[in-house]
Amino acid sequence: MGTDRRARAGATAFYAVQGLCFAGLLAQVPTLQDGLGISDAELTLVLLVVPVVAGLGSVLAGHLAPRTGSAVLLRVAGPLVALAVLATGLAPSTAVLYPVVALVGLLLGMVDATMNMQGVAVERRYGRSLLNSFHGAWSVGGVLGSLAAVLAHSLDWGLVAGLGLVAAVAVVVDLVAAPLLLDHRADVPPSVTGASTDAAPARVPWRPVLLVGTAVAIVYLADSAVSNWSTKYIADALDSTAEVAPLGLAAYLGCQLVGRLAADAQVNRFGPVLPVAVGGLIGATGLGLVALAPVPWVAVLGFAATGLGLSVVVPLSFSVAGALDTTGVAVARVNLFNYVGFVLGAGLIGGVAELASLRWAFTVPAVIALGVVALAPAYRVAARATRHGPPPAEVVRDAAR
Repeated sequence: MGTDRRARAGATAFYAVQGLCFAGLLAQVPTLQDGLGISDAELTLVLLVVPVVAGLGSVLAGHLAPRTGSAVLLRVAGPLVALAVLATGLAPSTAVLYPVVALVGLLLGMVDATMNMQGVAVERRYGRSLLNSFHGAWSVGGVLGSLAAVLAHSLDWGLVAGLGLVAAVAVVVDLVAAPLLLDHRADVPPSVTGASTDAAPARVPWRPVLLVGTAVAIVYLADSAVSNWSTKYIADALDSTAEVAPLGLAAYLGCQLVGRLAADAQVNRFGPVLPVAVGGLIGATGLGLVALAPVPWVAVLGFAATGLGLSVVVPLSFSVAGALDTTGVAVARVNLFNYVGFVLGAGLIGGVAELASLRWAFTVPAVIALGVVALAPAYRVAARATRHGPPPAEVVRDAAR
């Protein structure tokens, strides 16, 4: 297997494992809550620790990666995420759970940043869009993590055994995939960039990072709304049965996966701007359909459209980051907006639902999602990185204007 194909396989494995660990833990949250007797209010605080501390992990990765390379950090932090997830099931009290969850968040942030650094490096070597397929692997891992919880419950396993299954699979896959990753000096070969890998990195401008980062925050605001409130909305606001209510989230995740697996071909054909603009419009329309839905099946269709439309935005945001510099700093900065959107989404939707209703709450991300359409031109720089390799000085200078 050639270096590029090995690197693609290794990066894909780490994306899938990250999705496996994240979803595997979230699927066990109700069991964790019952075991420790945590109230809903305190559970909200516990869960809020993860995205807040994950932001710090992303910053740390951005600081260390230019010195050590993303592969070194990913090889260390990847397996540690799995072990930290298992440690949440071993926490004997809420007092112990808080620092354990903080560790989970720190490591998740580091892995989120470094796996995307690997992803953009592999994409750069291939010279075509690949980030959507990597994020599709994350979605596959998320589905498997959820199914692992279902299996554990069906076998009447305890929390530790259920999380242990996820952790064991994750550690084994990470260790097998670790040697396949691109090492520091292989991330940006001189044949692609036309410059020495020892050259000083160009200064990363904040303006393009803020533009695509804002789009990332919008997507994760919508993602937080769907993940946290879709089932409750269909069940309560639309008076649905318990069997039908989860279909909204299932439709969202399923179509998100389909969109990501199909998007690279569209990006390679049309460039990144059009898929982002069309995707933002479809996502906003889907959320609007959810808010206006008179019956459950219409809401399910709206959630499906939301997942399909917004699926392309985050992967292409990291493609833009990869075009801005070759050190991983821009990737880490864009990754921060993931957690900003998640935190804002959790609070905003819940606040509007409390003041008005969940129906009105879903109009908020529907309107905000239109911002993705307006921000689509900022993704033009990604085309230059994938088609020609990133000439750092030129790309950064043009993007900063």
